[in-house]
Amino acid sequence: QVQLVESGGGLVQAGGSLRLSCAASVSIFSINPMGWYRQAPGKQRELVATMDTGGSTTYAGSLKGRFTISRDNAKNLVYLQMNSLKPEDTAVYFCRMGLAPYDYWGQGTQVTVSS
Repeated sequence: QVQLVESGGGLVQAGGSLRLSCAASVSIFSINPMGWYRQAPGKQRELVATMDTGGSTTYAGSLKGRFTISRDNAKNLVYLQMNSLKPEDTAVYFCRMGLAPYDYWGQGTQVTVSS
């Protein structure tokens, strides 16, 4: 059974940084794509960033330049480096493997940015 476990969330002041990690219970070597999404209170879940096996990335337009996705296929890990955090980045951040209908989601990790 596929499991994705996110970690690294927490409370940070505006302007600070966090690095999220997503550990997969299976090999991600051939998984296209691996991604991060987020859901703020009262809002729909939205794309943050994805990365395919070739290293190509996509980012939500407003986040490019502040957030960086990476993956370590050997360790089955996906990372999200978040810099210059803003209060509007407060959300639960989810890791996603693959695309619907063959996708899997983690349970999420809370990121709270205080002003």
